[in-house]
Amino acid sequence: MPATRVPFQDLPLQIRNLRPEIDAALQAVLAHGEFILGPEVAIFERQWAEFCHVTHAVGVGSGTDALHLVLRALGIGAGDEVITVANTFIATAEAISYAGAKPVLVDCRIEDYLIDPAAVAAAITPRTRAIIPVHLYGQPADMNTLAALAQKNGLALIEDAAQAHDAAMADGRVCGSLGLAAAFSFYPAKNLGAFGDGGAVTTRDEPLVRQLRLLRNWGSVVKYHHEVQGFNSRLDTLQAAVLSAKLRHLADWNDARRTAAGWYRSALAGCPGLVLPVEAPWTGRHAYHLFVVRLPGRDRDSVARELASRGVQTVVHYPVPIHLQKAYADLGLRQGAFPCAEAAACTILSLPMFPEITQSQVAYVADSLRAVLAG
Repeated sequence: MPATRVPFQDLPLQIRNLRPEIDAALQAVLAHGEFILGPEVAIFERQWAEFCHVTHAVGVGSGTDALHLVLRALGIGAGDEVITVANTFIATAEAISYAGAKPVLVDCRIEDYLIDPAAVAAAITPRTRAIIPVHLYGQPADMNTLAALAQKNGLALIEDAAQAHDAAMADGRVCGSLGLAAAFSFYPAKNLGAFGDGGAVTTRDEPLVRQLRLLRNWGSVVKYHHEVQGFNSRLDTLQAAVLSAKLRHLADWNDARRTAAGWYRSALAGCPGLVLPVEAPWTGRHAYHLFVVRLPGRDRDSVARELASRGVQTVVHYPVPIHLQKAYADLGLRQGAFPCAEAAACTILSLPMFPEITQSQVAYVADSLRAVLAG
């Protein structure tokens, strides 16, 4: 196997470029020693709320916790149903399960892999309490249609925005401000990533904010006084400091991702047997967390191996839809339940995408992919 010529992502390069800013942020925390809910957490929460055009952000331990705690704070639990999409990372469904509710899965649209609002409408029952659309790969779901559905049926609309930092609708509204609340992940590989796990909830709802702050910190506002049974899910001060340092660069990084996506589109235009990503008509700003192509009629895994042999790293997001995971066998869903999600799982491939990727690297990936598909 040759040395990697184009990595899937390059976090060490990003950190080298930011080292002075990161070091200063970490040293400030080390100097005051408030490692749990220190001042940097509140600072980042204000910054992230402003960035997402909302009034509040609550830092928590992970993106999964962000979803879970929102559901808990809304009183959603045993006997309730929450609708989400089958083609997402399993954490979306697991957050629903953690709250004690039942995940009700629906299919995606094959053209953009986003949750299908028509399938959501068909899945609503008297037990439905919430809808969790996923802004998959950095593109907003059809939030206008979903918001109308939620309002009509009295449901909470909760964004899974883990991959959509700074993505926006065509009218300029940003992901994180489109529902009752939104859950973000700051896993290191995200567009805005920490040096470990981290997450946040954004919202304009004051009572929800109070409940979230209770739940993330053992149900306590005053130390050793506990109003509810809570959890230990606080964004670490060190992680908040890193995130604030990196947030200053996020808009520029996302611009660079969109530029790279344009290079890919030009270099791969008209490539036989390849389906390029589609930007939905309601999308104003795609965050391009991932650049996902589809290879219908081809052995996707064989293509990935051939690319690896040429030094190009790729990943599949995601190879097994949630309804076909052993962990959710109890839902009783079988192959064929969600044809679009299943078709995507067998044919999609994520190409290298990171802000620092160069045009020559994109050209090499594109040339390699064209050669493999022509072989």
